Amino acid sequence: MSHDHSLNPETMPQEPEKATLEGKNKFLGLWFFLGGETVLFASLFGTYLALRNSTANGPASTDLFGLELVFVMTMLLLTSSLTSVYAMYQMKNNNFKKMQLWLGITAFLGMAFLGCEIYEFYHYIHEYEFTFRSSAFGSAFYTLVGFHGGHVVFGLSWLIVLMLRNAKRGLNLYNAPKYYTFSLYWHFIDVVWVFIFTVVYLMGKVG
Repeated sequence: MSHDHSLNPETMPQEPEKATLEGKNKFLGLWFFLGGETVLFASLFGTYLALRNSTANGPASTDLFGLELVFVMTMLLLTSSLTSVYAMYQMKNNNFKKMQLWLGITAFLGMAFLGCEIYEFYHYIHEYEFTFRSSAFGSAFYTLVGFHGGHVVFGLSWLIVLMLRNAKRGLNLYNAPKYYTFSLYWHFIDVVWVFIFTVVYLMGKVG
């Protein structure tokens, strides 16, 4: 089956990501998937809120969290969401090279975020001996934040494979929906992190 639906700038549809039935189905399927993910994260947030004070005489959130690093992480992820918007703008203008450039910046920012998160976990474990098994609070914290980190890893893997596989193909009606659904997924990850920043770190710092 050929997927050579190349885009001609003069005949390019306004929304190449939804120009085919396959593209529309990918778009619809992603919304169903994100609906399930929302329920899953809501359960993890509820569990965390129920267990956040169950520290078993170990370190509490007020002892652990420093907002400087978390603020940097938040800015990295918010900026990566913005660069993915620029990438989709370039896609709609049929500028494949600039789209790939902005997506590359998105990937770099996402990897920087992950690096900060790994450092954060390392710091908690070695400085405070705060691990997954330290307390119910520790289990809830690492499950929620680590699960989000796993989603970032998945998103980055998706993006890198997408960029490498299509590097020589250019933009077409077959891969445009794939880039667009990635962008929506990345925005979802960003929104979840804003909730984590508020519920886990800001509320945790207040005590």
